[in-house]
Amino acid sequence: MKIIIAPDKFKNSLSALDLCDAVEESMLSVMPDAEILKLPLADGGDGTIDIINFYLGGETVKVMVHNPFFKLIEASYLYAEHSKTAFIEMAEASGYKLLKTEELDCKHATTYGTGELILDAINKGAKTIILGIGGSATNDSGIGMAKALGYRFLDDFDEGVKPIGANLSRIKTIDTSRVNPKLKDVEIKVACDVSNPLYGKHGAAQVYAKQKGATNEDVELLDQGLKDFSKIIEKTFNINPQKVEGAGAAGGMGIASKIFLNGDLKPGVELIKELADFDNKLQDADWIITGEGCLDVQTLSGKTIQGVLSSAKAKKIKVAAFCGDIRLSEKEMQGLGIDYSDKVLNYSKSTDDAMKNAKDYVNQMTKIFAKTLLE
Repeated sequence: MKIIIAPDKFKNSLSALDLCDAVEESMLSVMPDAEILKLPLADGGDGTIDIINFYLGGETVKVMVHNPFFKLIEASYLYAEHSKTAFIEMAEASGYKLLKTEELDCKHATTYGTGELILDAINKGAKTIILGIGGSATNDSGIGMAKALGYRFLDDFDEGVKPIGANLSRIKTIDTSRVNPKLKDVEIKVACDVSNPLYGKHGAAQVYAKQKGATNEDVELLDQGLKDFSKIIEKTFNINPQKVEGAGAAGGMGIASKIFLNGDLKPGVELIKELADFDNKLQDADWIITGEGCLDVQTLSGKTIQGVLSSAKAKKIKVAAFCGDIRLSEKEMQGLGIDYSDKVLNYSKSTDDAMKNAKDYVNQMTKIFAKTLLE
């Protein structure tokens, strides 16, 4: 029997890699002849970098870059020489994790440092770059990132503007004549898990800017800036940003990734599945064991289990879900395509006990599941 183990993490409890090991150990204790393949997954959130590196086998590269307020900091990314592939998280150079809450001010923040990371990877010889755009402190529509790669954003007097969100309305032309020529030879895949448009009620500024230190007046300024800049984008690239799903992700890095990097925007779990060659490795599998901390209605929107279920359904493979907690009815789970499920809270004394001793309970539930397969 061939069994694929493909979970996400149990947040603050068990990593996806640890979960794979625990399930494998318990399955083999009951079914020593089972063929087991571990394919840990993530959806772009915490712990994604470890999962990416499980498949990438890269090394950490450290670079001096500019933070959201143009101060020099050391940031890092992963690079695998053998496959010429880099994994860059914009949060490393342009993220709110770099700032104290009182320092957040997205109208004056830039993505320039993310561009510097991309440039370093290109100069290293990267032919593929996977870019994670979560956790940004910015709302500059990616002009900082683009400037680092040679794009110029000019005002009415053909002078370059400082690449921050507050200046978006000042941009009248985009000069592409000095863009790094190596950029066109690099395939860029962007992990994007939101579908927000660039501006308007559901856009980058109105939905996310307040979390990044913006006042009500700032939100209006930024939203107008994104609207004005979208006209310049349409004039220059013949693309209407409002029609691009995810354009407003990470303060406009969604549209920036598409137009300045020729990037392909996909949900994080889909990019990791590609990296893992997931669908091909499912060949002849009898079961996929997946799981995450909590199985609930959010599972239906771009989460890891949803990514597993779409692949399983296409290949008619049965799915077992091992979770910390499950907040869906039996009927809802059947509708999703889950054939077997169990949760740590069925065994633990409390939520605290479940978090602390998740591995022991996962071992327990796995053995029970394995025995049902022998019946």
